[in-house]
Amino acid sequence: MVYPKLNFAIIGAGMIAEYHAQAIRANSENGAHLAAIVHYNQQQFPDIERRFGVHAMLEQEMLSRPDIDVVCICTPSSQHAGQTISAAQAGKHVLVEKPMATSLAEADAMQKTCLENGVTLGVAFQSRTKPVFQKIHRAIQAGELGELTLGLVNLPYFRPQKYFDQAVWRGTWAQDGGGVLMNQGIHQVDLLTWYMGEPQEVCSFARTLHRQIEVEDTLSANLQFANGALATINATTTASPGFPPRIEIYGTQGGLQVEGDTLTRWWLDEQAQAAHIQSALLASNEASLSEGAGAGADPRGISMAGHTALVSDFIQAIHNNRSPLVDGVEGRRSLSTVLAIYQAAGLLSTRI
Repeated sequence: MVYPKLNFAIIGAGMIAEYHAQAIRANSENGAHLAAIVHYNQQQFPDIERRFGVHAMLEQEMLSRPDIDVVCICTPSSQHAGQTISAAQAGKHVLVEKPMATSLAEADAMQKTCLENGVTLGVAFQSRTKPVFQKIHRAIQAGELGELTLGLVNLPYFRPQKYFDQAVWRGTWAQDGGGVLMNQGIHQVDLLTWYMGEPQEVCSFARTLHRQIEVEDTLSANLQFANGALATINATTTASPGFPPRIEIYGTQGGLQVEGDTLTRWWLDEQAQAAHIQSALLASNEASLSEGAGAGADPRGISMAGHTALVSDFIQAIHNNRSPLVDGVEGRRSLSTVLAIYQAAGLLSTRI
């Protein structure tokens, strides 16, 4: 289907903004057009315009332009809520990077404002667009694994001190909102809650072991879900040299393991399903070959495929008046889970 043109503006000019810019341009056949980059520092406009090939402007100028239809927010987490609300009040649809906010009150205000102004709100959890993770979700929804009983998430990432030193906001509670779980691990938290639901009880430990930062660099959490199922999350940014994330989901009739974007094992009770399982493994992995194995050691180690599919879905959601794959409700769920884990670890006071 050929969609009408949508003019996109990106707030922010860092690494993740570059991914959004490429994803928008990759969706030109769907009507997407990158029209502007928003930045607070006018002295950087010439360099930004050279890098992105479009006009740079201040936020208020962008908000006042009626030809801007969609705003992608690619700024530090603490700015997401205010920028989303301003864009929505100006009648712009909003695709905001993860985490959507740093508190549930902010997330609720974002959803409320977008609803009141009739604009679409999406959250950038691009892992959900990948064939392997969609196949797992369909299998769980179809009951192929039976009743879910256990989830295991291991995130042995590596970020050296210089990664945090490159930007003053990284590793701070006020602007980053959290450490390894809020920033690197929230993608896997999103997948876990997509599969198993929002946890009912949480216990956790968090430490800052080897980085000169305010937030946690290492965390371990145990979760219990409504049906009594349990899950464990282990995450760190100190595991040199960095390894792919691993997710395992088990139920009463089967289980599966995923490393990076590769489905490595899939069991079902019925032996007659052997051919189906082998087919699922091959199809999912072939579809994921071009998508990379995540960013265990390098934040640039993610591919463009996820963001490109995310923007495509967002465009379709706008034109078809439906919710995007990850809307504000879904984005809030992963944020709520991370904040509950932080609270159980004693990291929060009134931040929720």
